[in-house]
Amino acid sequence: MSGIPKIAVTIGDAAGIGPEVVLKAVSDRLLLAECLPVVVGDSAVLRRTAEVCGLDCNLESVASEEELLTIGKGPVLFDLANIGDEFTFGVESAKCGKAAGEFIEKSVALWKGGFIDAISTAPLSKRSLALGGYTFPGHTEFLAALTGTERFAMSFFAGDLRVLLMSTHLPLRDAIEKVTTESLLDLIRFADEQISKLIGRKARIAVSGLNPHASENGMFGEEEASRMNPAIEMARAEHIEVSGPHSADTVFLRGFKGEFDAVIACYHDQATIAVKCLSFGAGVNVTLGLPLIRTSVDHGTAFDIAGKNSAEADSMKTAIKLAAKLATMNQQKARDGQLS
Repeated sequence: MSGIPKIAVTIGDAAGIGPEVVLKAVSDRLLLAECLPVVVGDSAVLRRTAEVCGLDCNLESVASEEELLTIGKGPVLFDLANIGDEFTFGVESAKCGKAAGEFIEKSVALWKGGFIDAISTAPLSKRSLALGGYTFPGHTEFLAALTGTERFAMSFFAGDLRVLLMSTHLPLRDAIEKVTTESLLDLIRFADEQISKLIGRKARIAVSGLNPHASENGMFGEEEASRMNPAIEMARAEHIEVSGPHSADTVFLRGFKGEFDAVIACYHDQATIAVKCLSFGAGVNVTLGLPLIRTSVDHGTAFDIAGKNSAEADSMKTAIKLAAKLATMNQQKARDGQLS
């Protein structure tokens, strides 16, 4: 595809703040100058959300995939009409979980058909998704299954800070066990490949330590010496620009300031605490390794404030804009003959 990129924007769990932040985001004129948002959701949900939150909901609906090839201005709504207005804000349900899964499935189908260029997702509830009959723990694994992707990783972008996670939604005890020489070396290689391709040059990668002060030469744990150092040394032998393990209390700030192109975090909260403290509301979740571009907000469904018009849409806007930027870069590479 060429021209202004079309970004499928899923509304996430209808009972959360997803519909609200999507409506707020796609009404931003600056965002509309960069892309054409194709909201994938339910018109009844959006109308009810707009009514209770005092928002505009003037989305033109499209009736078929083919119409997406001819529309010139946005935003538009691809209406799945799979929920209706019989739902309760702030309450997890099978209905909303099933619908959220269907929004994802339709977005991937639109991408496979060449009707959109990238996907940006509003938050869903993992419990509602399970109640709706899906077994995936989140978007990342769901999208990997839909695209047949075996090698993928969750990452967070916040300005110059790009963080890759060794594990996602695991109990901390299990996540620590996942930090092995083999898994770390594999992720370093993956980061080198994906981030280097993204930024157009050799990536500078930092590895965060697992223990306080990266174990302080063995004073506070042995994982750095026994598991992590060997992986870093092997990666360097392969001419990958990687350093560490660095103390987790400073390495993310160093990445944020541009000293590194990517930081590898040992577990979920090590990454997300840093990203949200440094750039809350402007961070973006990016799934690396997929054949499609997928970005998402850096927050959850926030059921406690759903339907109250108090949700900030900055992260949703940033996620859509980043998806558009990456899609435009892909279009340029295609024009330059760089894509195989």
